[in-house]
Amino acid sequence: MRRPLVAAAVTLALTVPVVGASPALAGRFGPGSTQGTDPYFPQAGNSGYDVQHYGLGLHYDLDGRLDGTAVITLTATADLSSFSLDLRGLTVSSVLVDTKPAGFDQPGGPAGGELVITPKKKFKAGSRHVVTVVYGGTPGQPVDQGGALYGFVSFPDGALVANEPEGASTWYPVNDLPTDKATYDFAIDVPQGTVAVANGELVGTPVTARGRTTFRWHAADPMASYLSTASIGDYVLSTQTGPHGLPIYDYVDRDLPADAGAALALEPEMIAFFEGVFGPYPFTSFGAIVDDDSVDYALETQTRPVYSGAPDESTVAHELAHQWVGDSVTPEQWKDIWLNEGFATYAEWLWDEHRGGPTVQQRFDAVYARPASNGFWTVLPGDPGAPDLFASATYNRGAATLQALRVRIGDAAFATLLKRWTTENAYGNVTTADFVALAEQVSGRQLDDFFTAWIYTPTKPAR
Repeated sequence: MRRPLVAAAVTLALTVPVVGASPALAGRFGPGSTQGTDPYFPQAGNSGYDVQHYGLGLHYDLDGRLDGTAVITLTATADLSSFSLDLRGLTVSSVLVDTKPAGFDQPGGPAGGELVITPKKKFKAGSRHVVTVVYGGTPGQPVDQGGALYGFVSFPDGALVANEPEGASTWYPVNDLPTDKATYDFAIDVPQGTVAVANGELVGTPVTARGRTTFRWHAADPMASYLSTASIGDYVLSTQTGPHGLPIYDYVDRDLPADAGAALALEPEMIAFFEGVFGPYPFTSFGAIVDDDSVDYALETQTRPVYSGAPDESTVAHELAHQWVGDSVTPEQWKDIWLNEGFATYAEWLWDEHRGGPTVQQRFDAVYARPASNGFWTVLPGDPGAPDLFASATYNRGAATLQALRVRIGDAAFATLLKRWTTENAYGNVTTADFVALAEQVSGRQLDDFFTAWIYTPTKPAR
């Protein structure tokens, strides 16, 4: 993520404790839990089902009003009498389950953040269902502790949509957990002259009628909800072709300077370079959304990163590398975010070296030169806590850990490790323990003490 364009952003921690398993998970019909499994954000996500697909029909007006119909295909993983979806700040008007009206409640009102659905017929574990939710309102705009906006952020000329870590619920009903990946279809209806960009590929030609245009997008690859987007603005499309004929679609705001997308011209070369590091590019297209409105960071939304303002070359490299490390290979829990940010920062260092900039070792040396008394060393990349999720240490100490590991196990083993990590775990979810185990397998060395010192100890590690 969220690579800050100005300063590192942090996110408000929710300190509500995770509740125990619901009765449904104990082998009898009962309500699915309204809380997820991540201790950093326990109110995000739910239990008792797995989503396979979201079909989102969105109608957006430039006054900030959003109306939507979400058609959600899911499979029950427990015997359920009711289940919950995350939805913040929007009001539900009707719910169908398998075409039949279902009971629903938004405890605490739309601000409560939950939509509890009671189907007429209880769900048996293993059964598949289609849930249709009609909703609308003016999306709330969450603000993290650093003052940065995330989720569905409205501006006078459109909206910039960047969800990390748990902002998808600001614009559609969702099981907002990184582990519940799904495919997506979008039909986004916007005022004529405005462009709507989502993940995946544009389906057909946008249709204009009665002063509005509908854009249809299809994302066929599994995607975590925090990586979805439906950004809306006055964008101009340019196209490129990447390795192996990969289509690249770049959307740049018309109000930005003519050279605002200059760094995007390097995307094909970057993809080829990172394929040499991480293996084949994992998705069916790539590109960018460059908006003139500011949220002061960039985000690796899957296949189409979002940039708040013109990105520089290093930022583009960082968000592109995330397509492998973060988007395809995604942490199970937010405490392991260094598997996203440390890896993407390291990839950025590799690219800068490739382009004649400082070597990776020089970048490591610059990080390690920080005195032991610097608060930088007190943040644990392997478990930073929600307030420090996007702290500098998550990025730079995480990247330095990888360079220290490279020195420890040697270049050949390290290169093998990176490629195996991204290819063997493609489209899945991982933990730091998984990475440690693979590093030990590839290197033939015991590395527990190394990782304890570098990512789990609040002091400067020895070299």
